[in-house]
Amino acid sequence: MPLVLLKTPNIKFMKYKYVALAVTGAIVLAGVLNVTVGKGLKLGVDFGGGTLIRVMFKTPAAVSDIRQTMRDVGLGNSTIQATGKAGHEFQIRTMQVIKGIDPQKEVEAHEQLADRVIAALKGDDGQAEIQRGLKDLNNIDTREITSLLSATFPNEAAQLAEKIVGRTGLRVTKGIFTDYAELSEAGIQPEVITFLKERTFLGKLTVISKETVGPQAGADLRYKATLATIWALIGMLVYIAFRFKLAYGVAAIFTLTQDVLITMSIYSFTNREINLPIIAAMLTIVGFSINDTIVIFDRVRENTKIMRKESLENIMNTSLNQCLGRTIITSGTVFITLLSLYIFGGEVINDFAFCMLIGAIEGVYSTVALSCPVVIFWQKIFKTKTGFRK
Repeated sequence: MPLVLLKTPNIKFMKYKYVALAVTGAIVLAGVLNVTVGKGLKLGVDFGGGTLIRVMFKTPAAVSDIRQTMRDVGLGNSTIQATGKAGHEFQIRTMQVIKGIDPQKEVEAHEQLADRVIAALKGDDGQAEIQRGLKDLNNIDTREITSLLSATFPNEAAQLAEKIVGRTGLRVTKGIFTDYAELSEAGIQPEVITFLKERTFLGKLTVISKETVGPQAGADLRYKATLATIWALIGMLVYIAFRFKLAYGVAAIFTLTQDVLITMSIYSFTNREINLPIIAAMLTIVGFSINDTIVIFDRVRENTKIMRKESLENIMNTSLNQCLGRTIITSGTVFITLLSLYIFGGEVINDFAFCMLIGAIEGVYSTVALSCPVVIFWQKIFKTKTGFRK
């Protein structure tokens, strides 16, 4: 296989330029229709606003039971999704968006909404223990447990608290405590475990994460994300137009724009959330794809000087074939890395890796099948010359 890639093939890429444009047009059109009149884009809390809470239950729970609990407190339109450990971990997004108040009060209102959801999920659990002055070990934070331990274990309180509920502590690793005996896994001494049994209780659920974004903040983030993408494309257009020629700059921006549009189309069909990490992934795709495109254009410029008697289409075919091995090897190694992240990287990074996987494949397609044809079409329409800037 490596020896095959080192050989220069003789594929007539430009022969299929209309097919490539038709395929691109069909995918983008299908995506636009799905976004505008179909399912639409599933905006994450970052852009859509609302409250997103991830919780883990000590004993298995059913989505139907959680949905009924949300209905009972007037939040029946919440989205509930089972994640992580089956039957134990869930993601709840409230669709109630609070409007008409200033941004600071907006955040406070969403925080109160999040507390309302958590209180509903807990129900009467732990009320009797709390009245007796006990703390919930499944929801207590580092500061509280340090304060609790400091009276009896003053020299070790902070270190013990970090081991139990810190960012790298046992509760983060396990998700939720189901038995005090589990504390011994973190090297907690028996006397400390006995002390905690007397001062705390194990609640029915733990809050893994809580995010709240108001509609004004969400709209601002959407605007800034769109602006970042547009300015990135404009900056690349200016650079390539100056480095090569306007036709090549337009071709590069066309391919990058369709990279973004096709990625968004696929996301609309797979019903994955669009959030800030996904925008970061799209900008990364843009940077990765433009690199390949510039390499192709640079080879076209070199071959234009050597193959003076050949047509521009032949020169582009030759250039694409000469760069094909490099493109496959470079993109292939990136693809393998991203596939590993997608399969083994866990839920947190899964959407980002999925977006990058699409971009790695789509970036090769757009560079090989679309970048050069767009230059040809531009020059035919505007009757421009084929020369380059020196």
